[in-house]
Amino acid sequence: MSAVTVLNNQATAATDAEPALTDGFQLVIDALKLNGIENLYVVPGIPISDLLRMAQGEGLRVISFRHEQNAGNAAAIAGFLTKKPGVCMTVSAPGFLNGLTALANATTNCFPMILISGSSEREIVDLQQGDYEEMDQLAIAKPLCKAAFRVLHAQDIGIAVARAIRAAVSGRPGGVYLDLPAKLFSQVMDAAEGARSLVKVVDAAPAQLPSPDSVARALEVLKGAKRPLIILGKGAAYAQADEAVRELVEKSGIPFLPMSMAKGLLPDTHPQSAGAARSMVLKDADVVVLVGARLNWLLSHGKGKTWGEPGSKTFIQIDIEPREMDSNVAIVAPLVGDIGSCVSALTAGMAKGWTPPPAEWTGAVSARKEANIAKMAPKLMSNASPMNFHGALGALRRVVQERPEALLVNEGANTLDLARGIIDMHQPRKRLDVGTWGVMGIGMGFAVAAAVESGKPVLAVEGDSAFGFSGMEVETICRYNLPVCIVVFNNNGIYKGTDVNPTGGSDPSPMVFVPDSRYDKMMEAFGGAGVNVTTPDELYRAVSAAMDSGRPTLINAVIDPNAGSESGNIGSLNPTSAVRKGPKT
Repeated sequence: MSAVTVLNNQATAATDAEPALTDGFQLVIDALKLNGIENLYVVPGIPISDLLRMAQGEGLRVISFRHEQNAGNAAAIAGFLTKKPGVCMTVSAPGFLNGLTALANATTNCFPMILISGSSEREIVDLQQGDYEEMDQLAIAKPLCKAAFRVLHAQDIGIAVARAIRAAVSGRPGGVYLDLPAKLFSQVMDAAEGARSLVKVVDAAPAQLPSPDSVARALEVLKGAKRPLIILGKGAAYAQADEAVRELVEKSGIPFLPMSMAKGLLPDTHPQSAGAARSMVLKDADVVVLVGARLNWLLSHGKGKTWGEPGSKTFIQIDIEPREMDSNVAIVAPLVGDIGSCVSALTAGMAKGWTPPPAEWTGAVSARKEANIAKMAPKLMSNASPMNFHGALGALRRVVQERPEALLVNEGANTLDLARGIIDMHQPRKRLDVGTWGVMGIGMGFAVAAAVESGKPVLAVEGDSAFGFSGMEVETICRYNLPVCIVVFNNNGIYKGTDVNPTGGSDPSPMVFVPDSRYDKMMEAFGGAGVNVTTPDELYRAVSAAMDSGRPTLINAVIDPNAGSESGNIGSLNPTSAVRKGPKT
C-alpha cells in the first residue's frame, strides 16, 4: 500500500468521524420546505442574498421584485389563493418598512402571509449604537400584524417558522412577521440536531363547528323572512367551501349578492344572483345572511340610506371571529365557526320543512335585475373613440366571458368601481382587487402571484394612477415571462385628465399626468409586447390575442380625459372645504 493511499484513507476516516453540520441559512430553507412552501416573493440584499441563492438552489421558486411592497402584495394574494401563507423576504429597516404596508394590508384583508426580514443585531439595536440599518423591527411590526416573532438561536428556527405558519392560517387568517437577525444565518449546529429541531405543522386551521343552538336560532330567524338576502364576502371565497356555499344558496332559493372578491363563487349569471339589483336588495331585504362578509364601510356599516328604514333589517352572520359580531349593528343570530361547517349546518337544517322565499320577492329581484341589465347593455356595446369606461369595460367583459379560467386583477377609481359591476365572473377566486382598505398599488404584485400560483393567464385592468404605484414590475413580469396582460385605462389623470392649475401658473394640476403618455412603450422596453388602442373593438382584439399568446403584454387603452368622476363610488368620503362650499358673496 502506497504512502499516498494511507494518507487518503486517514483523511477519509477523519472526515467520517466529524459530525455533519448545518447552519441558519439551511434551517430556514428546510423549515419552509418541510411545511410545503414552494414560492418566495423577495427583494434581495444584505443580509438575505445568500439565503435566496441557496433557496433557489434547493428548488424553491424565488421571484425577485423591484420593490418590497409589491413583493409583499404578491405574497399576500398567494395566501388568499392557496390557503397557505405566502412568504415575502426583505432586507432590514427600509426594506422591512416597504414590506410592512403589504403585511398590514394582508392582515386587514385576512390574507395569510409571512413577512421575513433580516435585521440588525439586538445588542447594538437595544443600545442604539448606530448599526447598519438599525431598527427595532419587531416592535414596529407588532401593532400591524396578527403575530410577530424574533429568532435568536438556530435551534429555534424550526419552531418559529411553525408558529408563524399556524398563526397566519388559524382562525381568522392574517399577516405574521418573522425577524431574523443577521448573525442567526451563520450560526452552526449539528445537522442531525438541526433536523430534529424542525416542526411540520399539523392541522393548522382545524374546522370550527358552530353550536347547534346557534344554527337552530339562525334557521328560525330565516324561516320568518319575507325578503331574505345572502351576502357572500371574500371570506367565503377564501374558505374554498365552494360546493357547500352553492348548496346553501340553491337549496334555500334565497337571492345572493357577492362582494367583489366573492364574485364567481357562484357565477354572476346565476339566476339567484342579485348583483345587478344591489341597491334594491340591500334596501328592501328584511333578513340578511352575511357569509364571510363584514359590515364595514364597504357595506355602509349596516346602517344609513343604503339599508332602508332604521331597524328594518335582521342580521345573521357567519364568521370565524366571534369579536366580529355586533361590530356595527346587532347580530340577532351569530354563527361562529368556519364557513364550510356553518353553511353545511344551515343546509342540513333545511332538510325538513323548508319553504323557499315568497315568489313576490324573488320575482321583484329578477325583474329589477333584468331591467338594469337591459338599461346598461347599450352603454357596453359602444365603440366610440375616444373610449369611455363603459365601452372599454364592455369589451373586457367579453374577453373574460370567453376565458372564465383567467384571473382578473383590478384597481383604480372609476376603473375599479365600474368593473366590479360590469365584468361578470364565472369561477371562484378569479377576481382579485383592492379589498377592504381600497389601497392602490396592489396590481402588479397581485398579477405576478396570480400567474405564479395558478399557472393561468392573468388580465390586470388598471387605472393610470393605480398603475403608477407598481408599474416598474412590468420588468419582473417580462423577466419571468409570465402570462400577464396589463390594460392601462389612460385618461391622462386621477379621476379625470382635465384639471387645471387654478392660479394659471406653469405647474400642472396635481390631478393630471403627462398627456397622451404611452405606457405600452414601458413593456416594449423590457422585451414584452406593447399595444396602443383607441376603440373598444381594438381593445377586445388586442386583449384576446395577448391572453391567447401568454406573452407579457401591456395595452395602453386611450380613454376620454373627460370620462370618470371624482372618487368613483367613495365620493362621499372626500371632504370639501367649508369655505368653498358656502354661499358666494
